[in-house]
Amino acid sequence: MFEVPNLVYAAAGAAVFAAAVLPKLLRNAPISMPMVFLGAGLLAFTVFPTLRDPDPVRYGTAATHLTEVCVIISLMGAGLALDRPLGLRRWATTWRMLGVAMPVCLVAVTLLGLWGLGLGLAAAILIAAALAPTDPVLASEVQVGEPADEGGETEKEDEIRFGLTSEAGLNDGLAFPFVYLAIAISTVGAAPSEWFPHWFAVDVLWGIGIGLLAGFGSGKFLAALFFSAPRESIRLANHSQGFVALAATFLAYGLTELVEGYGFIAVFTCAVTIRSVEHTHGYHRILHSYVEQLERLMTVVILVLLGGAIARGLLAGIGWAEVMFALAFLLLVRPVAGLLGLAGGQTGPRERIAISFFGIRGIGSLYYLAYAMKNGQFAATAEELWALAGLVVAMSIVLHGATTAPVMNRLDRLRERRAVQQFGDKGQAPNTPV
Repeated sequence: MFEVPNLVYAAAGAAVFAAAVLPKLLRNAPISMPMVFLGAGLLAFTVFPTLRDPDPVRYGTAATHLTEVCVIISLMGAGLALDRPLGLRRWATTWRMLGVAMPVCLVAVTLLGLWGLGLGLAAAILIAAALAPTDPVLASEVQVGEPADEGGETEKEDEIRFGLTSEAGLNDGLAFPFVYLAIAISTVGAAPSEWFPHWFAVDVLWGIGIGLLAGFGSGKFLAALFFSAPRESIRLANHSQGFVALAATFLAYGLTELVEGYGFIAVFTCAVTIRSVEHTHGYHRILHSYVEQLERLMTVVILVLLGGAIARGLLAGIGWAEVMFALAFLLLVRPVAGLLGLAGGQTGPRERIAISFFGIRGIGSLYYLAYAMKNGQFAATAEELWALAGLVVAMSIVLHGATTAPVMNRLDRLRERRAVQQFGDKGQAPNTPV
């Protein structure tokens, strides 16, 4: 007998199988896995009207926690994948994107929201904070791959993949102070005297500082437990148990959030710290593989639900002003901000363009919006803000999904040719600027 639960089970099985196959199948195609599952959600919730509406406004708490878990798992994976040691010069691209590009995006989107869409100050700051970070989940196609193990190259990442991975790992946490700023303005008013002292002391200095310290401390503790525990039975690297990465993720996040630090920063910092210990040990690859698989499954669920929300009217209030806002952000604001941030750096001209363009928006933006709706006073603009964020995320999935494989494959081929020209057939130079 045809019943909705049976349909859900069958669809879930097909989705999990597709999540395993599609990344490799679509590696060279102008289509991405997020595009497929967003479309699948649109189709499923259009064809089967008995499915419950996945309305993020009505189910705000569920949306908050589902996206939250997906983002922190993705941040752990991003940190574990990075082979490049931390440093001012080695991570120069990251610092430029965080210190220049992200603030430019925040200011520009806030002004667009105020003047172009007629949003209030709190709502404009919120949508800017939600859209400013590059997403660590949906940007996987332009991020670094598995961590190097024994005999691997310790700095295998090209500058594009490294820059986008490290930027996505840190800018999610750094956007949080501005989410709190929007919440504060929505509750106490726009007068700086009402919100600035607490915001700057607690939401900026304390939150970021504790996030970094807690992430570093938990990373050091867990790395010692993994690789150098005095008893072999608890030296987890010897047992090849990948699910321990999930324990590390929740531990770093939960402890940091308990003391009101930014758990996103802590999780990424914890992962980078773990990765820096026993750098060529194969256990890093095991941890990363488990996290990557879990992240992919959660991404499928969220994208299908997002597609379903769009099918059921999430974008019903969208007009030309909102479409122009989304296009301006994706095609003008983020690329220009990225080019400004990378100007004068060591990246090649094509690398600067690619890093600036592939500022993918996704699950993190949905989390910030859901969190603010739960903790601030945005009831009057909730549907408008969700529609705007849903539009930008959907357009980013399509735009960046269609261009990632062709552009990255082209740049990889160009980089290989230049490496051969400079170093000969035996030369391996993944960081050759292009």
